[in-house]
Order: sequence, then C-alpha cells, then structure tokens
Amino acid sequence: MPLRSGALRSGSGQTSKAYACHCLDCQTWSGSAFSQNALVKTNAFAAAGETARFELAGGSGFISYQSACPKCFTRVFNTNSARPGLVGIRAGSFDESNKLELVAHIWTNRSQRGLRLDPETPCWQEGAPAEVLFSLLDLPMPS
Repeated sequence: MPLRSGALRSGSGQTSKAYACHCLDCQTWSGSAFSQNALVKTNAFAAAGETARFELAGGSGFISYQSACPKCFTRVFNTNSARPGLVGIRAGSFDESNKLELVAHIWTNRSQRGLRLDPETPCWQEGAPAEVLFSLLDLPMPS
C-alpha cells in the first residue's frame, strides 16, 4: 500500500474485512466522519519507510500508538495496548480499499448527524463486545 508521497509502504497479506469507528478521537484523527480500519496480526504486517508516531493514553488506561507518514501526514496504522498482537490499518491505505467488507460500526452514539448506516451491518452505540467484533473480523481474541 504505497502512499501518495511514496515515502511509506505497508502490507498485511490477506484481509478483507473492516470496521468503522465513529468515536471523537477517530473523527479528529481522520479529519472525517469516521475511521475505517482493518485489524491484522502483527506478524502478518510490515511497514517499509520512516514513520512518525504519536502516543495517546485513553481514559481506560490503554495506550494507542498512531503511525503516520512524516512526509504527507497520512495516518496509516496503529497498535493499542488493549489489543496486543494486532495492528489496525486505515482502510483507505489499501490498494483496493473498495473491496473491503464493512462488518461493523462502533461508537455510533458519536456519529455525524445525517449519516445513514446500512441497517444490515451490526452497530454499537459504544464499543462492540470484543469477542463479537473479533468474530466478525475473523480474528481470534487477543491474549
């Protein structure tokens, strides 16, 4: 997945499912109404090139590590101490992001007014139960 700047490339092997997060942090970081992400195992992920990293401690005590391209400022992936062994990749950074299957919406109580979600896609007003979200993403629960 090369970025427009050409400075960073990441890859994840095969993944086809993503979720959308409507929380205020994701809205702020993405500059959009929500962030769409795919989760992959850390050992199936690689990034080539320099990254800029931002750490944010959440109210829960977990730390989110955001990685972006330092040349074009595109946020590309993140890890989180709440889900060890997994990397969240921004859906828009996939070469064929339009082929990802959106399997869930979380934090919909923070959704932008007027945004209409597919009634067939599971939604949670806050975070989804981990076992349900991981099942929808075809991932094992982190240890």
